[in-house]
Amino acid sequence: MNLYHRVSILILAVASVAACAQDLKNAPEGNPQPTTDPGMTTPQQAPQAPQAKPLNAPGAGQQSTSNAPTPNRANAYYHFQLGHMYEEMVAMTGRVEFANQAVEEYRKALESDPSSPFLNSALAELYAKTGRIRDAVTEAEEIIRRDPNNVDARRLLGRIYLRSLGDTQSGQQSKTLLNLAIQQYQEIVKLDPTSVEDHLLLGRLYRLNNDLAKSEQEFKTAVQQQPNSEEAVTTLALLYNEEGDNTRALNVLEAVPERARSAKIYAGLGYTYEQKKDYKNAIAAYRKAVDMDHDNLDAVRGLAQNLLNDNQTQAALEQYQAVIQADPQDAETYRHIAEIYRRDGKYDQALDALKKAQTVLPDSQEVPYTMAMVYEAMGRYDDAIQILNDLLRRSENEASASSAERNNRSVFLERMGTIYREEQKTDKAIETFRRMIPLGDEPAKRAYSQIIETYRDARMWPQATQVAQEAVKQFPKDRDLQLVLASQEADAGQPDAAIARVRGMLDGKPADDREVWTALAQMYSRLKRWKEAEESVDKAMSLASKPEEKDYVTFLAGSIYERQKKYDQAEEAFRKVISDDPHNASALNYLGYMLADRGTRLEEALGLIKRAVQIEPQNYAYLDSLGWAYFKLGRYELAEENLRKALDHSDSDPTVHEHMGDLCQKTGRLKQAVSHWERALEEWKKTVPAEVDTSDVAKVQKKLESGRVKLARDEGAAAAK
Repeated sequence: MNLYHRVSILILAVASVAACAQDLKNAPEGNPQPTTDPGMTTPQQAPQAPQAKPLNAPGAGQQSTSNAPTPNRANAYYHFQLGHMYEEMVAMTGRVEFANQAVEEYRKALESDPSSPFLNSALAELYAKTGRIRDAVTEAEEIIRRDPNNVDARRLLGRIYLRSLGDTQSGQQSKTLLNLAIQQYQEIVKLDPTSVEDHLLLGRLYRLNNDLAKSEQEFKTAVQQQPNSEEAVTTLALLYNEEGDNTRALNVLEAVPERARSAKIYAGLGYTYEQKKDYKNAIAAYRKAVDMDHDNLDAVRGLAQNLLNDNQTQAALEQYQAVIQADPQDAETYRHIAEIYRRDGKYDQALDALKKAQTVLPDSQEVPYTMAMVYEAMGRYDDAIQILNDLLRRSENEASASSAERNNRSVFLERMGTIYREEQKTDKAIETFRRMIPLGDEPAKRAYSQIIETYRDARMWPQATQVAQEAVKQFPKDRDLQLVLASQEADAGQPDAAIARVRGMLDGKPADDREVWTALAQMYSRLKRWKEAEESVDKAMSLASKPEEKDYVTFLAGSIYERQKKYDQAEEAFRKVISDDPHNASALNYLGYMLADRGTRLEEALGLIKRAVQIEPQNYAYLDSLGWAYFKLGRYELAEENLRKALDHSDSDPTVHEHMGDLCQKTGRLKQAVSHWERALEEWKKTVPAEVDTSDVAKVQKKLESGRVKLARDEGAAAAK
């Protein structure tokens, strides 16, 4: 039935009711009333509130009927029906005149039965639906004035405040409405303490008001009343998760017997396990949720995300594709699919998925930003820069931007700066990072860290130290920047003072102290103070609680062992990291290079490095490792191809020049070999002592001298001919 026909029928119905008006008005008070649709409450069925006295009069609020007029319920019902029909016409047409007529009819109904809370509620609801909030509140308050214990009226008033809360833009007005809603639901749960729904709603209101203790109490009350209620249990668990107390959240969810667990409870379990980084249990819980409710796409998304977290990329991809099949407009899932393809080095497929996401969300910033990351991984730097510039142009008005917009702008600038750094455009990188500083404290701190790293990459050590000092002066209480400055000073020849200052940062807090011990382990390692380095890394490990923290410390331990030529311990550490995270490119490359450099298990070494390069194909250090592995295998063409790619990305790394020199010597190009060895020694002279292995320098010096002698001999022999 189309809208025209439905309105026509309602108009006829209104006319029909009007034609019966005289009969209804003349009907004796005791006559049966016309029936309504099954289940509809009529005015005469609604409970009648006593006639109220003025609030300051003796006995106010007590029943008094001596002066109350006799209600004419037949007339009230007639006007109510007319008003209800006009209200339906408002819903279908949105026309204001129908709303006004509905209000008029409800008012006439109240004139015939002024004490009816049902009619007051109907009028208040109509006011609320049509945006007349002040009138709605007045009507609801009138009911409560007559009968303070009227739970339905308080729920109505509470709903009105909640609707208004969603519509308002003013912070102070929102606070006022939130407090008014809380007051009503506080009274409601006193009047009806068994209502689980009202306890949950009051808890959510407390949560919105950042009153977490009261919020928790209401949710706990709801759980006590219905221990197996999925809504009560999952809401309490979510609160604990938001507070970071995953263990209590898990206890609440696991208290529900397995036979009573719904798909929603299993999904809550999956989410909680995910917060605890227990991805395998998260996967198991989400699988049960999906098995119980195949249409629950949120559970499928949760399953996919945790499969991805557990590095089961193919299984995750299958689940995300199932989501897309059910919901082709899910742009976020396209982004996840693109990320999987990007991690696997399937860049064309990643871009295809992102273009589909962009079709769904043409105004999204995240989608083009992810595209820029893919272009960066492909080495298409100009395309990546163009996208980032477009994103920056959208947020040019920095002064009026919100905190979230300023943060987004800082992220775009940071990515652009790293691309310039990869291109060895040091000045442009520094300029771009400095544009982050006016955007606020956190962006400024990240900017300083990136500027320091850029100067270090370019072997501009004094400039790096100068910026570190500038950063600490700007943010004297920032621990991370203090640690960076100390590391710079240790490299610059002031190790004891720097280490003493870092040790002074130990404060007994596990998270803070772990960072300090990690920094000390790195500083001692660069200073070749191995015993202290190992002790520091052990202490850092004892304070690591999260899997990613443990993996980072384990990787650091592996690098310390490798530098001491404790290869078995180093290999064990790197393999542990790779076992936990098969996509850890740093561990894959380090282990592969260590094996290749020693000429050990070369095919395995090649496979490990290939995996690292697949993840980060533009990383010059990984390309150098790949070239070196091919060299060790005697596959010189592939060795040269990858070593040249490494030099294209960074022509100032002495190790890459050494490797290219060795390759040129091996392939009969001694003059070029000598040139690369000379360049390696030049670059080592620019490097701080902490980054120089004197045995490596001596080895290259010896190769260079031998090469020069042989080259001079060959040139002399050629001249003699």
